[in-house]
Amino acid sequence: MRFATTTRISSFACLVLLTLAGPAKIAAAPNPRFAPQKEKSVPTAGSPAVFTPDKGKFRILLNGQSLGEEEFEISRSGDTWTAHGSTTAHAPGGTDIKADGQLKLSPDGSPIRYQWSAEAQRKATGVVDFDNGTAKCSASLGTASPLMKDFKFETPRIAVLDNNLYHQYAVLAQMYDWKAGGKQTFPVVIPQDLTPGSISVESIGPQQVENVTYQAMRVSSTDLEIMLYLDATRRLVRIDVPASKVTIQRE
Repeated sequence: MRFATTTRISSFACLVLLTLAGPAKIAAAPNPRFAPQKEKSVPTAGSPAVFTPDKGKFRILLNGQSLGEEEFEISRSGDTWTAHGSTTAHAPGGTDIKADGQLKLSPDGSPIRYQWSAEAQRKATGVVDFDNGTAKCSASLGTASPLMKDFKFETPRIAVLDNNLYHQYAVLAQMYDWKAGGKQTFPVVIPQDLTPGSISVESIGPQQVENVTYQAMRVSSTDLEIMLYLDATRRLVRIDVPASKVTIQRE
């Protein structure tokens, strides 16, 4: 993945601790070379509320070794929902890394505003305002002027999947239309990278992992796939990226 014009690491989910020339990307939330998909579209805005409250902590594991954790909460306030997560981790042979993101959402899953910060050798911050399918992104790297980009999508129901913030996959799982089922396409924005794209999400039924049966979902792009495992109440419990030997496990 890349941050603006800095180094690119080409993988869907570089779920490995990395330190780049800019803010660090660790176990980065899946961030592929997205390609347009032709599967079933996500539901339009105006659907009933899709979220349920959730709160917890994820451990970040690489080859079974703990690298850090993320604390998160998905909560309701009036007519809007807020998904907030904060990650701290240590890159093997590298530096300490922090990431924080707060996403405000409408009841149907459409994002309203997203604020983030990332810190390693230096700190970066940013904001994304969403307006009827347009993501207006701004990122400050400590320079005189922030980097700014606008991305336009065909639907306001855009998935935010930012670097190192895994609870956003819990949000994605709740945005999935379980009644319709099948493979569904979501437009995506990766704010720390100022990058747009799309992914496909599909429920693939019950699967057993380490003697526990979960409801499994496949999240994929053109170059990699990620497995999401949910419990009976459709809470995200585990994320696996087999190609990277990374597991994100709920405590």
